[in-house]
Amino acid sequence: MTTKDFSTIVSGYAFLEAPRWHDNRLWLSDFYMHQVIAVDENGQVQVIAEVDGQPSGLGWLPDGRLLVVSMVDRKILRREPDGSLRVHADLSSVAAGHANDMVVDGRGRAYVGNFGFDLMGGAPLDTARLARVDPDGTLSGAAEGLYFPNGAMITPDGKTLIVNETFGNRISAFDINGDGSLGSRRDWATFGSLPEGREIAEIMPQAKVAPDGGVLDAEGAVWLADAIGNRVLRVAEGGKVLDEISTGDQGVYACTLGGKDRRTLYLCVAPDFAEHNRKAAREASVLAVQVDVPGAGIP
Repeated sequence: MTTKDFSTIVSGYAFLEAPRWHDNRLWLSDFYMHQVIAVDENGQVQVIAEVDGQPSGLGWLPDGRLLVVSMVDRKILRREPDGSLRVHADLSSVAAGHANDMVVDGRGRAYVGNFGFDLMGGAPLDTARLARVDPDGTLSGAAEGLYFPNGAMITPDGKTLIVNETFGNRISAFDINGDGSLGSRRDWATFGSLPEGREIAEIMPQAKVAPDGGVLDAEGAVWLADAIGNRVLRVAEGGKVLDEISTGDQGVYACTLGGKDRRTLYLCVAPDFAEHNRKAAREASVLAVQVDVPGAGIP
């Protein structure tokens, strides 16, 4: 495990997620402050949008309009040029739990995960469907049987979707067909067996790695935030761990590569991910550390 000296980019937030490097700024969602923010290289913060239903995944249409996942009401919102938010798609017919992270490809097709069950309410684990939303807002199911599909990435050639499964001890991959549909799921990396049982208390001890947010680099490896390990891992296809960086006593729940050369690894950290702890607290921050291999693909 590598110990690094971090710099703090922003602090004093509730729970930061879905970091994206876009137009020379770091974009983030804060679940419980209900904001999408952008941070420039001088550390100046701009509030981009206020989202009542808890913002999560971020992406952009080819014309530059921002898409935001609204978790609780299971929608994708679209930010218009005047700053107003419009419903881009209603995910409720596909998403069985809170909508979650998202990646948007170069054609404007969004792939969106969801919890699959009421995690914060203590419901038993169930698998989830991955949603696809076309640029015109048309919704369809893209894949089934995923264990909490979370951070998603698209390879630089646009042909492969990679999805972190937080409760599945695995990262999955799908070929992207010309029409946006997905091929069969395959293992991209596995860290342990699929969980046995359905109660979270019995599932969590079975997790070797809980892949949350992630980002691809130019060598085809994935940096992932391990939601139970207070660490980020750099993983090669097949599952070999190439590097490990500890965040000490802070949990880390998402990461991306950005900066001018995309060699800055940004980490979203907080003491834990429990909603009842995070809502009122302002203990979340973004840490940054330099790495050798730049980012690639669509995070």
